[in-house]
Amino acid sequence: MMRTQCLLGLRTFVAFAAKLWSFFIYLLRRQIRTIIQYQTVRYDILPLSPVSRNRLGQVKRKILVLDLDETLIHSHHDGVLRPTVRPGTPPDFILKVVIDKHPVRFFVHKRPHVDFFLEVVSQWYDLVVFTASMEIYGSAVADKLDNSRSILKRRYYRQHCTLELGSYIKDLSVVHSDLSSIVILDNSPGAYRSHPDHSPPTKFASDNAIPIKSWFSDPSDTALLNLLPMLDALRFTADVRSVLSRNLHQHRLW
Repeated sequence: MMRTQCLLGLRTFVAFAAKLWSFFIYLLRRQIRTIIQYQTVRYDILPLSPVSRNRLGQVKRKILVLDLDETLIHSHHDGVLRPTVRPGTPPDFILKVVIDKHPVRFFVHKRPHVDFFLEVVSQWYDLVVFTASMEIYGSAVADKLDNSRSILKRRYYRQHCTLELGSYIKDLSVVHSDLSSIVILDNSPGAYRSHPDHSPPTKFASDNAIPIKSWFSDPSDTALLNLLPMLDALRFTADVRSVLSRNLHQHRLW
Protein backbone atom coordinates (compact mmCIF):
# COMPACT_ATOMS: atom_id res chain seq x y z
CA MET A 1 0.00 0.00 0.00
CA MET A 2 2.82 2.36 1.00
CA ARG A 3 4.69 1.53 -2.20
CA THR A 4 1.62 2.30 -4.32
CA GLN A 5 1.16 5.65 -2.61
CA CYS A 6 4.82 6.47 -3.15
CA LEU A 7 4.54 5.65 -6.86
CA LEU A 8 1.41 7.77 -7.19
CA GLY A 9 3.13 10.60 -5.37
CA LEU A 10 6.19 10.31 -7.61
CA ARG A 11 4.06 10.32 -10.78
CA THR A 12 2.18 13.37 -9.54
CA PHE A 13 5.45 15.14 -8.80
CA VAL A 14 6.91 14.25 -12.22
CA ALA A 15 3.75 15.45 -13.99
CA PHE A 16 3.79 18.71 -12.03
CA ALA A 17 7.50 19.22 -12.71
CA ALA A 18 6.94 18.62 -16.45
CA LYS A 19 4.14 21.20 -16.53
CA LEU A 20 6.27 23.66 -14.59
CA TRP A 21 9.19 23.14 -16.99
CA SER A 22 6.93 23.63 -20.01
CA PHE A 23 5.60 26.85 -18.50
CA PHE A 24 9.16 28.05 -17.83
CA ILE A 25 10.15 27.33 -21.47
CA TYR A 26 7.03 29.19 -22.65
CA LEU A 27 7.97 32.26 -20.59
CA LEU A 28 11.58 32.10 -21.78
CA ARG A 29 10.58 31.96 -25.46
CA ARG A 30 8.15 34.81 -24.96
CA GLN A 31 10.84 36.91 -23.31
CA ILE A 32 13.29 36.17 -26.11
CA ARG A 33 10.69 37.20 -28.70
CA THR A 34 10.04 40.40 -26.77
CA ILE A 35 13.76 41.22 -26.63
CA ILE A 36 14.14 40.63 -30.36
CA GLN A 37 10.99 42.59 -31.20
CA TYR A 38 11.82 45.58 -29.03
CA GLN A 39 15.59 45.55 -29.05
CA THR A 40 17.22 48.91 -29.57
CA VAL A 41 17.19 49.68 -33.28
CA ARG A 42 19.10 52.60 -34.70
CA TYR A 43 17.86 54.42 -37.74
CA ASP A 44 18.80 58.03 -37.31
CA ILE A 45 16.23 60.45 -38.67
CA LEU A 46 18.42 63.42 -39.44
CA PRO A 47 17.03 66.96 -39.72
CA LEU A 48 16.19 67.92 -43.28
CA SER A 49 18.60 70.17 -45.05
CA PRO A 50 17.20 73.33 -46.69
CA VAL A 51 17.48 71.62 -50.08
CA SER A 52 15.59 68.53 -48.87
CA ARG A 53 12.94 70.65 -47.15
CA ASN A 54 12.46 72.67 -50.32
CA ARG A 55 12.17 69.48 -52.39
CA LEU A 56 9.51 68.01 -50.09
CA GLY A 57 7.56 71.23 -50.45
CA GLN A 58 7.49 70.75 -54.22
CA VAL A 59 6.13 67.19 -54.27
CA LYS A 60 2.98 65.59 -52.91
CA ARG A 61 3.04 63.72 -49.62
CA LYS A 62 3.05 60.04 -50.51
CA ILE A 63 0.73 57.23 -49.44
CA LEU A 64 2.18 53.93 -48.23
CA VAL A 65 -0.27 51.04 -48.61
CA LEU A 66 0.47 48.14 -46.27
CA ASP A 67 -0.59 44.52 -46.54
CA LEU A 68 -1.06 42.60 -43.28
CA ASP A 69 -0.64 38.81 -43.46
CA GLU A 70 2.93 37.62 -44.08
CA THR A 71 3.95 41.26 -44.63
CA LEU A 72 3.51 42.85 -41.19
CA ILE A 73 2.20 39.84 -39.25
CA HIS A 74 1.56 36.11 -39.45
CA SER A 75 -1.38 34.37 -37.85
CA HIS A 76 -3.01 30.98 -37.57
CA HIS A 77 -6.32 29.94 -36.06
CA ASP A 78 -7.67 27.13 -33.93
CA GLY A 79 -8.35 24.68 -36.73
CA VAL A 80 -4.87 24.72 -38.32
CA LEU A 81 -3.31 21.25 -38.13
CA ARG A 82 0.20 22.35 -39.06
CA PRO A 83 0.86 25.94 -38.02
CA THR A 84 3.90 27.42 -39.71
CA VAL A 85 5.28 28.82 -36.45
CA ARG A 86 7.37 26.67 -34.17
CA PRO A 87 5.23 24.78 -31.61
CA GLY A 88 5.29 26.55 -28.26
CA THR A 89 6.12 29.96 -29.72
CA PRO A 90 3.84 32.42 -27.89
CA PRO A 91 1.79 34.80 -30.05
CA ASP A 92 2.10 38.55 -29.62
CA PHE A 93 -1.66 38.73 -29.24
CA ILE A 94 -4.78 36.60 -29.62
CA LEU A 95 -7.89 37.75 -31.46
CA LYS A 96 -11.33 36.32 -30.85
CA VAL A 97 -13.71 36.97 -33.73
CA VAL A 98 -17.00 35.47 -34.89
CA ILE A 99 -17.04 34.22 -38.49
CA ASP A 100 -20.25 32.74 -39.91
CA LYS A 101 -21.65 32.59 -36.36
CA HIS A 102 -18.68 30.53 -35.18
CA PRO A 103 -16.14 31.92 -32.68
CA VAL A 104 -12.57 31.67 -33.98
CA ARG A 105 -9.31 32.43 -32.19
CA PHE A 106 -6.41 33.82 -34.21
CA PHE A 107 -2.90 33.60 -32.78
CA VAL A 108 -1.03 36.59 -34.22
CA HIS A 109 2.74 36.99 -34.43
CA LYS A 110 4.22 40.38 -35.32
CA ARG A 111 7.06 40.58 -37.80
CA PRO A 112 10.28 41.69 -36.07
CA HIS A 113 10.62 45.47 -35.79
CA VAL A 114 7.11 46.16 -37.12
CA ASP A 115 6.31 48.64 -34.32
CA PHE A 116 9.47 50.64 -34.95
CA PHE A 117 8.88 50.48 -38.71
CA LEU A 118 5.35 51.89 -38.40
CA GLU A 119 6.50 54.59 -36.03
CA VAL A 120 9.12 55.80 -38.50
CA VAL A 121 7.25 55.55 -41.81
CA SER A 122 4.15 57.23 -40.33
CA GLN A 123 6.29 60.39 -40.13
CA TRP A 124 7.03 60.21 -43.84
CA TYR A 125 3.82 58.83 -45.39
CA ASP A 126 0.09 58.67 -44.95
CA LEU A 127 -0.40 55.02 -44.04
CA VAL A 128 -3.19 52.84 -45.44
CA VAL A 129 -3.98 49.22 -44.63
CA PHE A 130 -5.16 47.18 -47.63
CA THR A 131 -5.75 43.50 -46.96
CA ALA A 132 -7.61 40.78 -48.81
CA SER A 133 -8.75 39.43 -45.45
CA MET A 134 -12.26 39.83 -44.09
CA GLU A 135 -12.92 43.12 -42.34
CA ILE A 136 -13.80 41.57 -38.97
CA TYR A 137 -10.30 40.07 -38.83
CA GLY A 138 -8.30 42.76 -40.64
CA SER A 139 -9.79 45.56 -38.56
CA ALA A 140 -8.89 43.81 -35.30
CA VAL A 141 -5.29 43.24 -36.45
CA ALA A 142 -4.95 46.85 -37.60
CA ASP A 143 -6.27 48.08 -34.23
CA LYS A 144 -3.57 46.09 -32.44
CA LEU A 145 -0.80 47.36 -34.72
CA ASP A 146 -2.05 50.93 -34.46
CA ASN A 147 -2.02 50.69 -30.65
CA SER A 148 -4.07 53.90 -30.24
CA ARG A 149 -1.55 55.95 -32.24
CA SER A 150 -4.07 56.83 -34.98
CA ILE A 151 -1.57 56.06 -37.74
CA LEU A 152 -3.61 53.29 -39.43
CA LYS A 153 -6.96 55.02 -39.72
CA ARG A 154 -7.56 54.37 -43.44
CA ARG A 155 -8.29 50.72 -44.12
CA TYR A 156 -9.48 48.60 -47.04
CA TYR A 157 -10.55 44.97 -46.88
CA ARG A 158 -11.67 42.05 -49.01
CA GLN A 159 -14.84 43.85 -50.15
CA HIS A 160 -12.68 46.58 -51.67
CA CYS A 161 -10.66 44.11 -53.77
CA THR A 162 -11.45 43.00 -57.31
CA LEU A 163 -12.11 39.27 -57.67
CA GLU A 164 -10.22 38.06 -60.73
CA LEU A 165 -9.83 34.36 -61.62
CA GLY A 166 -10.36 33.37 -58.00
CA SER A 167 -7.81 35.85 -56.64
CA TYR A 168 -8.38 39.12 -54.83
CA ILE A 169 -6.65 41.99 -56.62
CA LYS A 170 -5.96 45.30 -54.87
CA ASP A 171 -6.91 48.18 -57.14
CA LEU A 172 -4.81 51.08 -55.89
CA SER A 173 -7.08 53.59 -57.60
CA VAL A 174 -9.58 52.79 -54.83
CA VAL A 175 -7.11 54.38 -52.41
CA HIS A 176 -6.24 57.39 -54.59
CA SER A 177 -6.76 58.30 -58.22
CA ASP A 178 -3.22 59.68 -58.61
CA LEU A 179 -0.98 56.60 -58.63
CA SER A 180 2.17 58.70 -58.88
CA SER A 181 2.09 59.17 -55.12
CA ILE A 182 1.17 55.65 -53.96
CA VAL A 183 3.52 52.89 -52.83
CA ILE A 184 2.30 49.42 -51.85
CA LEU A 185 4.26 47.03 -49.64
CA ASP A 186 2.96 43.50 -50.14
CA ASN A 187 4.46 40.01 -50.00
CA SER A 188 2.20 38.76 -52.80
CA PRO A 189 2.88 40.22 -56.26
CA GLY A 190 -0.24 38.49 -57.53
CA ALA A 191 -2.33 40.79 -55.37
CA TYR A 192 -1.50 43.82 -57.50
CA ARG A 193 0.46 42.70 -60.57
CA SER A 194 -2.40 41.98 -62.95
CA HIS A 195 -4.42 45.14 -62.38
CA PRO A 196 -3.63 47.75 -65.07
CA ASP A 197 -2.93 51.34 -64.23
CA HIS A 198 -5.25 53.85 -65.87
CA SER A 199 -2.71 56.00 -67.68
CA PRO A 200 -1.05 54.89 -69.79
CA PRO A 201 -2.85 51.56 -70.19
CA THR A 202 0.40 49.67 -70.75
CA LYS A 203 1.56 50.33 -67.19
CA PHE A 204 0.77 48.02 -64.27
CA ALA A 205 0.20 48.59 -60.58
CA SER A 206 3.42 46.68 -59.90
CA ASP A 207 5.15 49.92 -60.87
CA ASN A 208 3.93 51.15 -57.48
CA ALA A 209 5.07 48.13 -55.50
CA ILE A 210 7.92 47.26 -53.21
CA PRO A 211 8.11 43.46 -52.88
CA ILE A 212 8.93 41.90 -49.54
CA LYS A 213 9.60 38.30 -48.67
CA SER A 214 6.78 36.46 -46.91
CA TRP A 215 7.34 36.20 -43.18
CA PHE A 216 6.11 33.36 -40.99
CA SER A 217 8.29 32.91 -37.94
CA ASP A 218 11.95 33.89 -38.42
CA PRO A 219 12.86 35.94 -35.31
CA SER A 220 16.01 37.31 -36.97
CA ASP A 221 14.14 38.84 -39.93
CA THR A 222 15.16 42.44 -40.73
CA ALA A 223 13.26 43.03 -43.97
CA LEU A 224 11.25 45.96 -42.60
CA LEU A 225 14.36 47.68 -41.30
CA ASN A 226 16.14 47.16 -44.62
CA LEU A 227 13.38 49.05 -46.44
CA LEU A 228 13.67 52.24 -44.38
CA PRO A 229 16.47 53.89 -46.43
CA MET A 230 14.56 53.29 -49.66
CA LEU A 231 11.28 54.58 -48.23
CA ASP A 232 13.07 57.60 -46.81
CA ALA A 233 14.44 58.50 -50.24
CA LEU A 234 11.32 57.63 -52.23
CA ARG A 235 9.22 60.34 -50.60
CA PHE A 236 11.32 63.00 -52.39
CA THR A 237 10.35 61.79 -55.88
CA ALA A 238 7.67 63.44 -58.01
CA ASP A 239 6.44 60.06 -59.27
CA VAL A 240 7.27 56.89 -57.32
CA ARG A 241 6.84 54.82 -60.49
CA SER A 242 9.87 56.46 -62.05
CA VAL A 243 11.94 54.57 -59.47
CA LEU A 244 9.92 51.47 -58.67
CA SER A 245 9.31 50.52 -62.31
CA ARG A 246 13.07 50.02 -62.68
CA ASN A 247 13.02 47.25 -60.06
CA LEU A 248 10.43 44.97 -61.62
CA HIS A 249 12.92 42.09 -61.68
CA GLN A 250 12.54 41.96 -57.88
CA HIS A 251 8.96 40.78 -58.24
CA ARG A 252 10.21 37.46 -59.55
CA LEU A 253 12.25 36.78 -56.42
CA TRP A 254 9.38 35.87 -54.14
